[in-house]
Amino acid sequence: MRLSQMLFVTLREDPAEAEIPSHKLLLRAGYIRRIASGVYAYMPLMWRVLQKVSQIVREEMNATGAQECLLPQIQPAELWQESGRWDTYTKAEGIMFSLTDRQDREMGLGPTHEEVITTIARETIRSYRQLPTHLYQIQTKFRDEIRPRFGLMRGREFIMKDGYSFHASEESLKETYAEMDRAYRNILTRCGLKFQAVEADSGAIGGSGSQEFMVLADAGEDAVMYTEDGQYAANLEKAVSLPPAAIASEFTTTEKRATPDTATIATLCDLLHCSPTQIVKNVLYQAVYDNGMTVLVLVSIRGDRDVNETKLTNELTRRATDYQATTLIALDVPDADAQAKWAAKPLPLGYIAPDLADDYIAASKTVAPKFLRLADNTVTELTNFVTGANETGYHTVGANWGETYTLPDTLDLDTAMVGDRALHDPNQTLQTARGIEAGHIFQLGTKYSAALGATFTDEDGKNKPLVMGCYGIGVSRLAQSAVEQSHDQNGIIWPVAIAPYHAVVVVPNINTEAQMTIGTQLYEALNAAGVETLLDDRKERAGVKFKDAELIGIPYRVVTGRSIESGKVEIVERLTGATQEVAIEEVAEFLKAKVMATV
Repeated sequence: MRLSQMLFVTLREDPAEAEIPSHKLLLRAGYIRRIASGVYAYMPLMWRVLQKVSQIVREEMNATGAQECLLPQIQPAELWQESGRWDTYTKAEGIMFSLTDRQDREMGLGPTHEEVITTIARETIRSYRQLPTHLYQIQTKFRDEIRPRFGLMRGREFIMKDGYSFHASEESLKETYAEMDRAYRNILTRCGLKFQAVEADSGAIGGSGSQEFMVLADAGEDAVMYTEDGQYAANLEKAVSLPPAAIASEFTTTEKRATPDTATIATLCDLLHCSPTQIVKNVLYQAVYDNGMTVLVLVSIRGDRDVNETKLTNELTRRATDYQATTLIALDVPDADAQAKWAAKPLPLGYIAPDLADDYIAASKTVAPKFLRLADNTVTELTNFVTGANETGYHTVGANWGETYTLPDTLDLDTAMVGDRALHDPNQTLQTARGIEAGHIFQLGTKYSAALGATFTDEDGKNKPLVMGCYGIGVSRLAQSAVEQSHDQNGIIWPVAIAPYHAVVVVPNINTEAQMTIGTQLYEALNAAGVETLLDDRKERAGVKFKDAELIGIPYRVVTGRSIESGKVEIVERLTGATQEVAIEEVAEFLKAKVMATV
C-alpha cells in the first residue's frame, strides 16, 4: 500500500482522553478513532492487526478440532432468565445493553454467549455419540461499562473469541480444558507477548475452576501474585497465601479498656503498644440478594489483613438459598444513609466486637433479623487478642475464642499480599506484577445445561445434563496489550507476527528520480517475496516520514537515501534501533528471512 493513497493521519500531541501509553499511541498513530465513550472505529492499519490476531486465534483453535460458527449478537431475555443471569447482568452488574423491541419483547446485546450456545446444544445434541463437541466464534461483544477507559482495554464494544465445549463427563471436559490451555499459550507466544497464566475467579460466568492469561504490563488493571519458582500464580482476587506469623500477645487477662479516638488499627496499636497481628477487626458489610432481601454480614479478620471482597461475594452467593434467593446483586460497606434504613440504634463503628448484638437490626420483612457472622482463617489461632467492645471508645484486650467470643464460621476471606508465604512451599514468598487479562478459560460443569435443560442420553440410556467448558480471548484487547507491552518514547513497536505491515520503504525525497525508482522497485519486490510492505511516497519531509514510521511501529524501515549511490539501502530495525546497509538486490531475501524467523 502506498501511504500517499491511504487514509493516514497521525497526531503529534497526546489526545486528552487517553490515559495509558497504548491508548495514546493508537490514537496518535491513527490506528483507532473515538466515536463515543468506549466505542472506537478500527482504521485500516488497526484492522490489519486485528485480522492477524484473529487468524492466529483461528489457526490454533482449528488445530484442536474446534469448529467455527457465528452466533447472534442480539439475544432474547427469556434465555438469560432461564439461566438466572438476566437480573445479574442487567441490574446487579448492569453490564448488558438491554432493549425492548416493537413487540414489547425484552432483548439484550450479547456480552457473552453461554445461553445461546446452550440453547443450540439443547436442540441439537441428543446422544453421547455426538460428544465431545466444541464450537467457537470471533464476534463483536457489548458491555455497558460504568467507566469505559484505556481505549480498547475496557470499551463498550470489542472483538472477542469465545468458545464452548460440550462433554459427557468431567474427565472429557478436563481434556479439552488442557487443550485450550496449550492453545492459548500458543496464541500469546505466536503474537510475541510475554504473559503469565494464573488461577482466577470465575465471577458471573460461574463454574468449578478457571484460569486467566495475563499479558504482563505496568499499566495492567489486574495484580498477578506469583512465586519465583514458577509453581504458583493467581490473580489477586483468587490468590491464597500464608500470612506472616502473628506476634504473640502480651495481654494475659481479659478486660475492657478505655481506648478513646482509636477507630483505626494504627491508632489502636499506638495506644496499646501492640502489633496489628494481635487484633481482630470486625468489618460490617451489607449484602443485597435478587429477591430484595438485605443481609448484614460481619467479617472478623486479623488487624493487618484486608477482606478479599471477591472471595466474600462468592461465599455469599453460595449462601443465597439460605435467604430464599438465587444470587447476590450488591455488596458494600453500608454508609450512614444505608445504616439509617435498617439500624435500630447507632452502631459503635470502629469498636465493633464479633458478638455485636442482633438487636442493632430493626425488624423488617426485607432485612434478615440476624447478622451473618464469618471469620477469616487468620483469626482462628489468635489468643489473648484485642477486639472491639461494642462501645465507642472501648476495646476488649486478652480475648479468646470459646471463652470471650464464639468463633464464627471460618474460611479464606483474606487478600494475599506481597511477602506472604506460599502454600505449596513456605520458603517461597509471593511477588506481584501487573497484568492485562487477555484470555480466560472456564470449567463450567452443568451450571448452564442444568438451568436450560440441555441434556444427552448416555451409554446406559440415561438422560444427563451436558458438561460444559467456556474459553474466551479478547482479540482487540490483545492487540492493544501488545502496544502496552512494547513501545518506547518514539511510538509503537509491533511484534512482527501481528504488525500491520512488516516493512515500510521510505523515500526521503520523492522528487529525486533514483530514490523513487529504487523505492518503488523494492516495494514491489518485497511484497512479491511475501514481505508485507508500505511505500511512503508522500510529499513530506524526510524527518516527518521517519517519525511516522517509528510512531506506527512497523518492524523494518528501508530508506532509499544517499547509500543508493553505492548500490545499497539503509535498513533500520524498529525493536533494537540497529541500522545496517544492505545491497539493493539482496533486500528482499534479507527481510524475508528476518520475517520468516519471527512469524
